[in-house]
Amino acid sequence: MFARLITLLVLLSTPISAADVHVQPGKGTLAAAIAGAAPGDVLILSGGAYLGPVTIDRTLTLQGDGTATIDGQGQGTVITVTGDDVVLTGLHMTGSGGVNADIDSAVKIVKGADRTRVEGNLLTDNMHGVDVHGGLDTRVVDNVIEGRKNPRMNERGNGIYVWNSPGTVIEGNDVRWGRDGIFSNASKKGTYKNNLFRDLRFAVHYMYTHDSEISGNISIGNHLGFAIMFSDRVVVKDNLSLGDREHGLMLNFANNADVAGNLVRGGTKKCLFIYNAHKNLIANNRFEGCGIGIHFTAGSERNMLTGNAFIANQEQVKYVGTRFMEWSFEGRGNYWSDHPAFDLNGDGIADGVYRPNDLMDHILWSQPAAKLLTGSPAVQLVRWSQSSFPAILPGGVTDSHPLMQPITIPVRADVAAMEAAVAGRWSKGNYDDLDIDDLGTH
Repeated sequence: MFARLITLLVLLSTPISAADVHVQPGKGTLAAAIAGAAPGDVLILSGGAYLGPVTIDRTLTLQGDGTATIDGQGQGTVITVTGDDVVLTGLHMTGSGGVNADIDSAVKIVKGADRTRVEGNLLTDNMHGVDVHGGLDTRVVDNVIEGRKNPRMNERGNGIYVWNSPGTVIEGNDVRWGRDGIFSNASKKGTYKNNLFRDLRFAVHYMYTHDSEISGNISIGNHLGFAIMFSDRVVVKDNLSLGDREHGLMLNFANNADVAGNLVRGGTKKCLFIYNAHKNLIANNRFEGCGIGIHFTAGSERNMLTGNAFIANQEQVKYVGTRFMEWSFEGRGNYWSDHPAFDLNGDGIADGVYRPNDLMDHILWSQPAAKLLTGSPAVQLVRWSQSSFPAILPGGVTDSHPLMQPITIPVRADVAAMEAAVAGRWSKGNYDDLDIDDLGTH
């Protein structure tokens, strides 16, 4: 009797083997297959059209070969995931609803649905692509996400929306059109890397997202590259912002960030914008060909800048403030392409101090009409006096150890071709309805 009881308990504790279930296209076939599946089953979808919306409430894999299309028919979210360990791969998901307030999406992963994997899919014509809305340790990898092209950009959805979903990994995705490539809000401990973003408002948009990483991403021809807002301890490294419109990188109320190895170039109004951001390390980045290399304002304090290259920006530095700022660390400053300097001892450090702004710059920032006097003898006399007698200079930025050589950051040939394709885009004046300085539009 005891032996039979032990055998029964062992049988009950042993999971039934997962089955491969082949599903044919047609009305209601996918919903019926999900309802009849056992946890762990793999539903293999043949090529053709399947009707959504559907909900996956148990551990299942939906697997296609790229020819199976799941159509939400314009109603809500195409696939809602409420169970753990769900895998969606090799599928084409399209036709979500269009209600932004409901975050209608191709895929929605709700709170309590952990370890979802959305890998190798094509997502087209959805309000949002993937909405990770509370699930833990989600992976969104190697998908192509093409958003909608509503005339008003702010009425579109995001490629990937992350809300309160720690442990999310977003890697290797190609995101185009829609609003933001990744919008991460009220989350933490995410890793967003090696993604390509084009024709968007923001490539990556952070709000209240802490202890996370943005690395190896490429932003081309977007309104703004990487916006880190109200977020602490973020690593922003080895990203490219090429031909973006407003800012390549923005730190807005962002603290203790590590910003390193990034390249911003090509027509951007501001390569780097720092607003009320503190104790950030900004090292070994290259800022090239922007209207302003770095705009530094709103009381930002204790930021460290070293090893960066500021090349051929119309205005290298715009520092709005009266405090004295030293932009070098342990004898290593930054490279400034407009700094005529010598290095007599050959140590790689220029012999002369670099100071980008003077009193006239401050006057021109506060009184733009004064630009009419830029070439006047009076202005030239003021600038000559300040260069000859530095003690009369106002507070501002000083690099006491400027570098003689800039850091180089290579760009792959295929990426450079995409960059060339959007060159001059913003000179046409078609900026959609975006006001980058209106925080209400974020």
